Amino acid sequence: MYRTESAATPTIPFYAEQGDEVRLFEHAYRQQLPALLKGPTGCGKTRFVEHMAARLGRPLITVSCHDDLTAADLVGRYLIGDGNTVWNDGPLARAVRTGAICYLDEVVEARKDTTVVLHPLADDRRQLPIERTGELLQASPEFMLVVSYNPGYQNLLKNLKPSTRQRFVALVFDYPAPEIERRIIVAESGADEKLATRLVKLASALRRLTDQDLEETVSTRLLVVAARLVVSGLPELIAARAAIVDALTDDADTAEALNEVVLAAFAED
Repeated sequence: MYRTESAATPTIPFYAEQGDEVRLFEHAYRQQLPALLKGPTGCGKTRFVEHMAARLGRPLITVSCHDDLTAADLVGRYLIGDGNTVWNDGPLARAVRTGAICYLDEVVEARKDTTVVLHPLADDRRQLPIERTGELLQASPEFMLVVSYNPGYQNLLKNLKPSTRQRFVALVFDYPAPEIERRIIVAESGADEKLATRLVKLASALRRLTDQDLEETVSTRLLVVAARLVVSGLPELIAARAAIVDALTDDADTAEALNEVVLAAFAED
């Protein structure tokens, strides 16, 4: 459900900056302000947080939110061990105590009564009440709360309440410009410039489609996966079908239409 990454890792994860997001994040961190990252799936939000945590020298605790995520999953609960009842901090409480960056990925997937616990942490109080123990945790100065969601994918029943959203500094993400996306593909997959250019050409064509019933379009993440398959020895068309077309749709007619776009993008000049 969640993972912790140590800031002691000597390397900073690769991230290709697209605008002012690095500077904005650094200012928010210094001002002890929470950050909201919004943008389409696979555009680099999670990688950006990993990059910034390493850049700032802070441990990162990531929670993948889902419908069954409860406040206790975030804050903590009593556990029974060796005949004793012992309190066990959840990932959010642990981040508050230790000064980690806590990243709640796709926060709107969590239940509404769960996200309410974020409110006192996301304003000037920077506090986390633990009702079960009666404790009121004051966030460490190094603690930062970061959440993300995809506003284009969520419906009206799954969106951030204004009372929650307005507590955050918002950073808007989108798919990278072609030259940046090529650089990402090369860096992440080991592909050559020719393959990266063809994949970016394909992405541009797929993202222009408006007559296909797709919930989401091709992400930079899928392009990197396709490139890695090609680098490992798969033919381009097979890799594109497996990593992109079949990942985007289960509908046979839609897949056929997407395959036509793939063939056109990969056609030799």
